[in-house]
Amino acid sequence: MKVNREKTENNQAFLTIEVDAEEMEESSLNVYRQLVRRVDVPGFRRGKAPRAILERHVGRKALFENILEDVVPRVYEKAIAAEEIEPLARPQIEVVQEEPLVLRAVVPLPPVVTLGDYHTIRVEEVPAEVTDEAVEAVLEELRRQHATWEPVERPVQLRDLITLDVESTIAGEPFINQQGAQYQVLPELAAPAPGFAEQLVGLKTGEEKEFGLTFPADYPRQELAGKEVTFRVKVVEVKEEKLPELTDEFATQVDPEFKTVAELRDRVRQDMEKRAEERARLEFQDRAVRALVEMSTIEYPPVLVDTEIHRMLEDRERRLQMQGLTLERYLSMIGKTLEDMHEELRPEAEERVRRGLALGKLAEREGIEVSEAEVDDEVARILAEAAEERRRELEELLSTPENRGAIRERLYSRKTLDRIVAIARGGTEATVTPKEEGKE
Repeated sequence: MKVNREKTENNQAFLTIEVDAEEMEESSLNVYRQLVRRVDVPGFRRGKAPRAILERHVGRKALFENILEDVVPRVYEKAIAAEEIEPLARPQIEVVQEEPLVLRAVVPLPPVVTLGDYHTIRVEEVPAEVTDEAVEAVLEELRRQHATWEPVERPVQLRDLITLDVESTIAGEPFINQQGAQYQVLPELAAPAPGFAEQLVGLKTGEEKEFGLTFPADYPRQELAGKEVTFRVKVVEVKEEKLPELTDEFATQVDPEFKTVAELRDRVRQDMEKRAEERARLEFQDRAVRALVEMSTIEYPPVLVDTEIHRMLEDRERRLQMQGLTLERYLSMIGKTLEDMHEELRPEAEERVRRGLALGKLAEREGIEVSEAEVDDEVARILAEAAEERRRELEELLSTPENRGAIRERLYSRKTLDRIVAIARGGTEATVTPKEEGKE
């Protein structure tokens, strides 16, 4: 067997493997021994057919495919051993030539990460602020959630809730035809067509109107994109929103816990401050990780990005299933293919891979570990927060090696992120003794 390492590129080794006659004969014999026990050849008992007759009976193409299944894994293992390659994942192997057999293997190699002087990373703290205007906006939204709708004798205005009869066609074919439909006149609504809400403003009860609208070329529903729809509408009733006064009575209506508007306003501010602090924490963490990635040299094979895209698609598919949709149906609705989705996710997947590799190297350098005691403490915390009737079942579930491993990975990730955040805030002292670069 001859092995030629053509090049190493994008953390992939490109090998050409020429299989010698001895290797082919060994695989041919192996295949014969397997096939003769399970293939019926006319005129012979199973297991007794001579090799030459069996091979003619099976056919050259099928025989060659069976030989490939036997010889390729064996010669590949010998080739990477000869080249002293430690593959990261399964290779891509193609047949370049059949006689003599020549294979081309693209072997993903482990990523190579070189961190910069990450102890110099500093990120400015952005204070979490909640303005009076933001608090009042939330109170206004609470008023809208408790609003009532009352009929009015005036032309339609934005935000009104109207009852109307609708007839519509696209290219002479029925589109939406409904009597007594309720519709809130909001300009941001893209249904039933962009611009529909604005066409209703100014109409009076009993008034009819006919108008046409064109769907944008990039409209999510591909079957409607670029098409013109003709509407005929008749306003049956107009209702306007009546917001409750911001009184102590309203505060109690929102939650009996509140006796005054002041108490409600204080709770709204407290909740908003907590959310703002969490957003600020996550944004600080994100900037710290970005700084780590930017100062690092990170090389990795494309298979890592493809694997991350596959994971992201699986996550999206699970979320769609919770909404009663399949991924195929969703793609059809937005007018995209699976290949389109792959390419859209690629930049984010690449960023995730780079961040994961940089953080993994940081954890290695800093000697971050998770002890069994820490896993036990996390399990205890989860159980303490669970409903009492579920604790026994949950305890059994969390005791499995798979779930304990998942908890360990989560804690490992959390400790690593905490470490880069501490460094970015000026904490130069490592929590444990870092490993020396040359001893990793």
